[in-house]
Amino acid sequence: MSWDWFTADEYWISRLVFQKMLAALYVVAFVCALNQFRALLGERGLLPIPEYLERVDVRRAPSLFHLHYSDRLFAVVAGGGAVVSAALLAGVADLLPVWACLLLWAVPWVLYLSIVNVGQTWYAFGWESLLLETGFLAIFLGPAHTSVPTLVLWLLLWLLFRLEFGAGLIKLRGDRCWRDLTCLYYHHETQPMPGPLSWYFHHLPRWMHRVEAVANHVAQLVVPFVLFAPQPAASVAAGIVIVTQGWLMLSGNFSWLNALTITLAVSAIDGTLLGVAPPDDLAAPSSWYGGLVVALTVLVAVLSYRPVRNLLGRGQLMNFSFDPFHLVNTYGAFGSVTRDRYEVVVEGTDEDILTEDTVWREYQFKGKPTDPHRRPPQVAPYHFRLDWQLWFLSLSSRYGGRWLPVLVRKLLDGDREVRRLLRRDPFDGRPPTYLRARLFHYRFTTRAERAETKAWWVREPVGMVVRTCRLGTDGTPVVV
Repeated sequence: MSWDWFTADEYWISRLVFQKMLAALYVVAFVCALNQFRALLGERGLLPIPEYLERVDVRRAPSLFHLHYSDRLFAVVAGGGAVVSAALLAGVADLLPVWACLLLWAVPWVLYLSIVNVGQTWYAFGWESLLLETGFLAIFLGPAHTSVPTLVLWLLLWLLFRLEFGAGLIKLRGDRCWRDLTCLYYHHETQPMPGPLSWYFHHLPRWMHRVEAVANHVAQLVVPFVLFAPQPAASVAAGIVIVTQGWLMLSGNFSWLNALTITLAVSAIDGTLLGVAPPDDLAAPSSWYGGLVVALTVLVAVLSYRPVRNLLGRGQLMNFSFDPFHLVNTYGAFGSVTRDRYEVVVEGTDEDILTEDTVWREYQFKGKPTDPHRRPPQVAPYHFRLDWQLWFLSLSSRYGGRWLPVLVRKLLDGDREVRRLLRRDPFDGRPPTYLRARLFHYRFTTRAERAETKAWWVREPVGMVVRTCRLGTDGTPVVV
C-alpha cells in the first residue's frame, strides 16, 4: 500500500525542532515536580498524595501511584521523567526504530500524567493539560529518519487552533474591558506573576495598550483560521503566533504556556520556505505505523465533540479536561481581568509577648511580589506552584481550601521542606512564636515614585487573611 498521501516531508525540520522544544519543556516540568513535591504533595506535604489516593479511584485519576506511593517513588518518577526527556532532547529517539521511538516518547507522557492526576490544586492549570495533550500527539510523530506523518501535523494544528481560538473567544465573551480595549490598562500590573519588564509594559501609553488588545484579538480570533490555509500563509500565521507569544513571555510569567504555544506553532512552519530541505533517504511509513496514526486521528476526531460544543456554546469553560487522560481539552485564559492587585504577606515574630512594638518579619517568596523594592523576577518557564496559589488566595479565601491551615502549622513548626519553597526565611529555620498573614493592596510605582524611592511597588494593608496564631499544645495553630 502506498502512503505517499500520508507524508509531508517539507515539515521535516519543523518536526525536529518541535520535538527538541517539547523535550526541553518536559525536562522543566519534571524538574519543577522534583523540586517541590515533598512540601506540596509528599507524605507530609500540604495536600498529601496518600490521602488523595484513598478518596479517588484509578478510573477518575489514572496514575502509577495507585499501585504504590512513597516520596522515594515520586522522586524516581520525576527524576526518571527528567532523564528520559533529556535523552529525547539529545536525540536518542532518532537513533531507534519507529516502534522503539514511539515507546520512548510515551514514557514522559505516562509519568507526567501520573503526576498531574494526583497533583490536586497544585496542578490545576491549563498548561498541565496542554503539555499532556501535546506530549500524547508527539508520541506518533516518529524519528528523524522517517517521513513526517501529515495527519499528526494536522492534529497538532487542531490543538493550536483550539488553544488560541478558545482564548480569544473567552475574552470576547467575558470581561467588557476586552471589548472596549482597556484590559491592558490593568493586566500587566494585576497578572498573577509579573516579570522584570512588566513595570515598563504597564507604563506604556494607553494607546499602545489598546493596540495590544486589538493585536491580541487578531492573533487569537483571526490568525488561527489562517493556520489551515495553504503555504506560505500558514507559516506566516504560525510566525504571528510565535511573535505574540514571545511578547507575552516578555511581559509576564505564565509557566511554560507561552513556550509550549510557540512549540506548537513551530510544527506549522514549512521548513522548505526557510531553505531547509529534508534528507533524501527518509524511510516510508510501514503499514502498522500508518494504521496507528489513522486510528489516532479517528480517536481525536471523536473526542473533539465536547471541546467543539464548548467553543460554540454560551457557557464556555476555560482549561477543562473532558477525560482523565487529558487527550482533547478546552483552553482559555483571562476571560476576566482584575483591576486591583492584592497580595498575601505572611509575617512571623519570635517575641514571646505581643505588644504594639512587636517586630514582625516577612517571609519572602521566590516568584510573587512581597518586598516592594525587589524587581519582579524572570520565572517562566519554571513554575512556582505555591506562589501562584497565594495569588489566587489574595482573590478569595476559599482558594486556601485545605492547604492554608497546614501551611500555617508547618511555618510555625519551622518545617524544612516548606522553607525550601521560600526565597528567604526570616528566622533561618527557627520556628517563630507567632504567625499571621495580612492582605495588602499593591500597585506599581509611578515613574516619579520609582525615581525617588527605587521601589517597584507601593503597598497598603487592607485586612487579615490569617489572624495572629501560635502552635497549641496539640500541635495545631491557635488564634490568640
